[in-house]
This record gives sequence, C-alpha cells and structure tokens, in this order.
Amino acid sequence: MFTTRIIDCKEKDRYDQFVHSHPKGHFSQTWEWGAVKQGMGWEPLPLILEEDGQIRASLLILKRRIPLPGLKTCIFYSPRGPVVDIANPELCRELFRGAERAARDHRAIFLKIDPDVPVTNSDFMGILEKCRFRRNDTGLDFEGVQPAFVFRLDLTSDEEQLLANMHSKTRYNIRLAIKKGVTIRKASGKEELPAFYSILQETAKRDRFLIRGYEYFEMMWDQLVETGLAEIFLAMYQGKIISGTLALKLGDKAWYLYGASSNEYRNVMPNYLIQWEMIRWARAHGCKIYDFRGVSGDLDESNPLYGLYRFKKGFNGDFIEFVGDWDRVYSLGLYWVWTKLLPFYRKMARRRAGIEASPRED
Repeated sequence: MFTTRIIDCKEKDRYDQFVHSHPKGHFSQTWEWGAVKQGMGWEPLPLILEEDGQIRASLLILKRRIPLPGLKTCIFYSPRGPVVDIANPELCRELFRGAERAARDHRAIFLKIDPDVPVTNSDFMGILEKCRFRRNDTGLDFEGVQPAFVFRLDLTSDEEQLLANMHSKTRYNIRLAIKKGVTIRKASGKEELPAFYSILQETAKRDRFLIRGYEYFEMMWDQLVETGLAEIFLAMYQGKIISGTLALKLGDKAWYLYGASSNEYRNVMPNYLIQWEMIRWARAHGCKIYDFRGVSGDLDESNPLYGLYRFKKGFNGDFIEFVGDWDRVYSLGLYWVWTKLLPFYRKMARRRAGIEASPRED
C-alpha cells in the first residue's frame, strides 16, 4: 500500500537520510537546498512516497506564487527530481499522483522537472510520457532552468591515472600552477565569503553574465557549507586570493557549482589547479562521480561558450545530455498564459524600458 504526503521539519533527518543514500539523490533535492530557495521566495514542499512505513521515493517541490490578478495560483518546480528508482514505473506513477494531489491543494498550474537522467534512457522518458509529462525544447545552450548538457568525470581510477587521462595541456597547466607557487585551500570561515563574492562579481563583469545577490551566497554558506554539503575553495598566489569555487557533495557524487577568477595573475593557471584539488577532495570523500556541470550542446568552435566546453573537456570527463525539461500540466488555460502571454508581455515591457533579458540561474 503506497501513500504520499508532504512532510514538515520534524521528519527532516529521515528525509535527508533517504535522499543522501539513494542512487538518484541530488544536492538540489535536499532539505537544505529547499531552505536556500525559501530565502529566495520559493516555498519548499518535500513530498515522500511511503510503503509499509518506509520511504520509497521523494520529490522536493518548490512552490512559487505567480502574479495573475484575482487568481490564487502557483507553479511547482522540482530541480533534478524525482529521487526514485527510475526503472520502476509503479513508483514513478504513484509519486507523480501524489504531486498531482498536492497541485490540486495548492492550485498549481504545472509541475516542472529536469531529471538527472541521460537522454539515452528512453524507458524513463516513456514513463514520463505515460505520467502525462510533456518535454520542452530548451535549446543547446543554457535556456533551461538547469543545464541539459554536462561533463562528468569518473573518479574510480587513482589520481595518477586521472592525471594521465587528461589532455596534455590541462595536465601541463596544473603543474605550471604548482610550479608558479599557486596553492589551494578551503575558506576558513564565513568571514572569507565577501572575498569570494568580490571575485565572482569581477568574473561576471568580465564575462558579461548576471549573478545573484550576496545574500544568496550567505544562505548557501549557512545551509550547505555549515552542514558539510559544500565547500568554498580559494586559490592563493603571493598572499592574494586570485580564484575561488564552490563545490557540493552528496552520497557518491560531487558537483562544481560556481567558479570565479581575478583579472590578475590568470597566467599562473589557478583555475586548473583548483579543479584538480576539488577532484581530489571529492575522491577523498568517497565520491565516484565529479560533475563539472553545464556546457553548451553546440560544439561549434565559433560558439562563444565553446571555451567553457574546451576547459572542462580537458579533464577527460564524459559529455552527457540529460532528458531535459518536462512539464506536467494541470491547467491548460493558465499554462498557456504562463508560457506564451506572460513571456511576451515581459519581453515588450523590457523592450520599452530598454532592458536586456536576464539569463536564468539555479
């Protein structure tokens, strides 16, 4: 007998234990990630599927109210959900039925998911279709909420073999950084967060992308670094912080989430060494996969994002396309308003105001 319900903080440890230990567990399905997003205006609704008192599946739903005059409605989003045996149609069906009941209670227009599942898994996509999800075309770059294309490195080889497998230029740059005197350390406390954020601002200005406000990274520190789910790594050169990254780990997986580098001393290659130290950190914590996160699916060298692809490719990870962005629609009329009318209205408003569209973030 299956039952589904949304749980409260009294069951936080039980929920996290399930997500941490499950093969499909993901940092963005943890209770702590829900707390980070709550600080950004989302309401976390942790949904569990139980059988005989045991959690069999979960789905961290993030709820956000939407600005439709006279309507009390919202959208549901579950980043990298669900946490479930994706080869078990019955578990998937019962979990999504539970999400549908929650959607009725909260008047949700739709549920969006972007599962951490390779596109080669046609069986799982078939399950999603039978559960009445529809796939969205999010393009080859970063149009989706989460990246559809990533690089992942298998960490089961020893360090010597991992280095040997890298592109010769990547291996050379790691050794060059060491030779030049670059050192990598973890941030010693929250008092070093402003230095990391300052370099991130410098990077965003140089490379012309938007970043979230400082308070977002404060919440990430409080909810993720303080609980052992994340670390901030800093590259030091001549007594200065010249590069920084934020990495997360959960179960046997680690993710590179944010990276930043100063305009100074880029010639000493800190970004290569800091990645290598994060890989070593992930292995030391028993991780078997290191996820470099997003790259473009357009591999043409003229693509402005090709340099990011080339950098990550140099570590000899596997280029993986996920199944992408899927919506389970509960209200067709309001879904049309959300996906067609509101984006058009916002585009026209930006054009009148002379504002460029902002890229989407985690």
